[in-house]
Amino acid sequence: MVERKRFLDFLPHLVLALGVAIVAFPVYVAFVASTWDAATISNGKMPLTIGPHFLENYYRTIFIGTSSSTREPVGNMMLNSLIMAMVIALGKIAISLISAFAVVYFRFPFRMTAFWVIFVTLMLPVEVRIYPTYKIVADLKLLDTFAGLTIPLIASATATLLFRQFFMTVPDELVEASKIDGAGPMKFFFDTLVPLSITSVAAMFVIQFIYGWNQYLWPLLITTKDSMQTIVIGIKKMIVTQDALTEWQLAMATAILAMLPPVLVVVLMQRLFVKGLVETEK
Repeated sequence: MVERKRFLDFLPHLVLALGVAIVAFPVYVAFVASTWDAATISNGKMPLTIGPHFLENYYRTIFIGTSSSTREPVGNMMLNSLIMAMVIALGKIAISLISAFAVVYFRFPFRMTAFWVIFVTLMLPVEVRIYPTYKIVADLKLLDTFAGLTIPLIASATATLLFRQFFMTVPDELVEASKIDGAGPMKFFFDTLVPLSITSVAAMFVIQFIYGWNQYLWPLLITTKDSMQTIVIGIKKMIVTQDALTEWQLAMATAILAMLPPVLVVVLMQRLFVKGLVETEK
């Protein structure tokens, strides 16, 4: 009989609590800074308690605007980022599901060659092909548009690989049963494969949503209008070169607001996200 030791049970929880404290403390400081005025923050004597300007700072940040460098309200920036993240996530999932379905269930010449070409693009992120991608978008007059922000980032070799590996675990009996019932390929896809892929879709949605939300370089190149900038670009523009001119309380409020949607997505889809990543037998 193995004797349970309270110390061995307590130690992992202690390490976990310390890790959470180390990660969460800077976020807490940013939240506290967003509730004080600029003078309190700039003099270096900001307390670690919530200040009296919480509603004022967040109202100004969301609905009015921040400074001369970011004239657009953060509410508009968040809407732009939300549209961009949703279109990228849903687009990647839709295209990857269809491409994985074609690679696994259809027999056509150079089928595996097509898959490996898709897989090789993992080594070619947007940063590597930034100039030709930008030139194509500019030639198509897609600058300062949501199409220009999202379409070049929709293709995903990672999601295609994930769905391909899952489709290969689906029993062949389901395919045969679908054929006996008179179902065509697309009916089998929508009625059988897609419902079975819900956990994988959820896991990929969380990953790709955060990927789209945190995009910095591509929106920086594509957008020139304040009305089209995303919240990540807005945070960068708030921190001006002259430190004294930076409205740190509004920059911290924007940073807190920028964290909320990704955190909310992870919290709401945590169970499906974990199942989609760790389950091997669907």
